[in-house]
Amino acid sequence: MVYQYVACNDSGGIVRGRIAAESEDAVASMLSYAGYRVINLKPFAPFLSLGRFSVGFSRIRPAEIILLYRQLALLLESGISITTALELLQGQVSNRVLKRVLGEVITDLRNGSQLSAALAKHPKVFSNICCRSLRIGEQTGGLEIMLRQIADYMEKEINARKGVKSALMYPIIASIVAFVVVSVLVGFVLPAFSNLYESLGAQLPALTRFVIDVSEKLRSNGLYILLGMLAAGGAASLYVRTPEGRYQWDRLKLRLPVLGRISHLNELARCCWSISLLFRAGLPLTEIMPLLVQGSSNKVVAQALIGVQQDMLKGEGLSRPMAKNSLFLPMMVQMVKVGEETGNLDNTLLSVAQSYEAEAEDSTRAFIGLIQPAMTILIALFVGVIALSLVSAMYSIYGQTF
Repeated sequence: MVYQYVACNDSGGIVRGRIAAESEDAVASMLSYAGYRVINLKPFAPFLSLGRFSVGFSRIRPAEIILLYRQLALLLESGISITTALELLQGQVSNRVLKRVLGEVITDLRNGSQLSAALAKHPKVFSNICCRSLRIGEQTGGLEIMLRQIADYMEKEINARKGVKSALMYPIIASIVAFVVVSVLVGFVLPAFSNLYESLGAQLPALTRFVIDVSEKLRSNGLYILLGMLAAGGAASLYVRTPEGRYQWDRLKLRLPVLGRISHLNELARCCWSISLLFRAGLPLTEIMPLLVQGSSNKVVAQALIGVQQDMLKGEGLSRPMAKNSLFLPMMVQMVKVGEETGNLDNTLLSVAQSYEAEAEDSTRAFIGLIQPAMTILIALFVGVIALSLVSAMYSIYGQTF
């Protein structure tokens, strides 16, 4: 880290400059050794800093954090200290933002902080659930095991998100292709044939007249339609950013056909994984529930968890409050009840998470297999109607001429 200092020498002269060091104490020691007395010392933060720009434009991928956790666990098992292990990993990291974050974590460790506390200062990089789990690992002496469990948990979460994205990818691409094809036909092909038909003065079939009329209206009002779509999209985006809009959007995602079921299963699987991880680490349910609420990306699920937390604080346990909300599926409620009765809640929830993940993956594959031919048929239908209208017009003109 670079520090900016103001110091004076033995003759009373003022000296200003910058120096790179690990901490302010190290800067003071170096200046004192050189015969200077520190007057003012602070970190150097230029107005135009490439580091700041890198924070805004660079992004730390979850896969990089997972790899960091696994490598750190391996190094700690080899007998290397945490600080030395992080220094080795920092030298191997290619992401500038992650390298800077690790540098700050190393500085905090040298100043006496624990790993969990140092990581907790960067909540955008290291989640609260992971930091709390690491704190338990530090207290129990099982930091390496906890690092691997967190890495497994993050991998499951990433795979769940990838499943939904992969299910949506093909429909989005197919919709774009269909829009481009129809736009070319309406904007270039149909106008050329329309001018030809007008010059011949032939009586056109009803389908051809309908298609040409629609294409002319789309071309004449295309700009207004586009502006209207952009305005509607912008308004919807602004509304979704509000608390009420975000809640309604998350509610809609859970109610969509097929995709809603996939999203629902992934959210419940994530909850089961989180409870299992934290409960196995030794956290009580009263501390686990607030972490689940904070870590949930769906506001509807978060609201349901808040209700469960409130009832749980009244002494109703975990399964009984879950049974009151239809968002928590029957198998999850039953397995939670069994886990509470047997004292094996972490393993029962782990089984539920694996079952829901398998069902979500099967549903995702089935949806992708269904949507591909459906989108192909839809595109072919649009193109076929236009082609049929043009061909029927040609036969009509041919019959009128001969």
